[in-house]
Amino acid sequence: MAKSRWFSKPAGRNGTTVSNMPEGLWVKCPRCAEIHFAKDIERNLRICTKCDYHYRLHANERIALTVDDGSFNKIDDHVVSRDPLGFPGYPDKLARAMSSTGLTDAVVCGEATIDGRRCIVSAADFDFLGGSMGSAVGERLVRSMELSVEKRLPFVLFTANGGGARMFEGLLSLMQMAKTSAGLARMERAAVPYIVVLTDPTMAGVYASYASLGDIILAEPGALIGFAGRRVGNQDMGMKLPDDFQSSEFQFRCGMIDQIVHRRDIRNTLSTLLMLFAEEDANAQASA
Repeated sequence: MAKSRWFSKPAGRNGTTVSNMPEGLWVKCPRCAEIHFAKDIERNLRICTKCDYHYRLHANERIALTVDDGSFNKIDDHVVSRDPLGFPGYPDKLARAMSSTGLTDAVVCGEATIDGRRCIVSAADFDFLGGSMGSAVGERLVRSMELSVEKRLPFVLFTANGGGARMFEGLLSLMQMAKTSAGLARMERAAVPYIVVLTDPTMAGVYASYASLGDIILAEPGALIGFAGRRVGNQDMGMKLPDDFQSSEFQFRCGMIDQIVHRRDIRNTLSTLLMLFAEEDANAQASA
């Protein structure tokens, strides 16, 4: 969760700072500006209790809320980004991102079960360089796609990639758009389901490639979803765009999303979809 949303030492009645207030006790909703106890927001799945704003989740939090307890087996965590172009400061940025998030790159992939139904799961983390897609992110995702085909397991992917293609890796980053799209084409030929859950934010090259190619595309309410930002869109169109431009609701009206699903309902919705897609259940019923 973005640190700027959390108040460490709120002001007292006379405007002075309360020096003995514990760190991270309060959280201010960026939508309605309501101030809540942080623990209340955490207990509510990181959702504002007043306006229903969905805070961003870390990748590990997303996985913990979605899959069965103890079922997630992480894969390809050793695949990490290098500095192929010798970009100034990039190794330091990677080191800081790894230290602050506890991750080795912007996506976490693994095999898990949801209500006992096996699947491959991937979740992005915006706090790792904006969830940007470097060569390691593309490689991890393609390996997950190949594993889905090999084991004939549905692939469930959560996006939170506001950074698009990672500029520090130049064309090696941009080529991941084609690489992941080709991986999904192989999944399509093998008739292996691919389910995408778009979360805030999903932008740029990520949205222009694997994030928009799901067999089923779901989204959380109010998520920022699109390619270029509002300012660029206003300039290109030469007109004022709708207030909810590039939100989940806007994309749903435009037919780009199959369903907007509240965070409380994501797990049950995925469980139902996996039940409909499950080959093992169908085979078991046929043999019976």
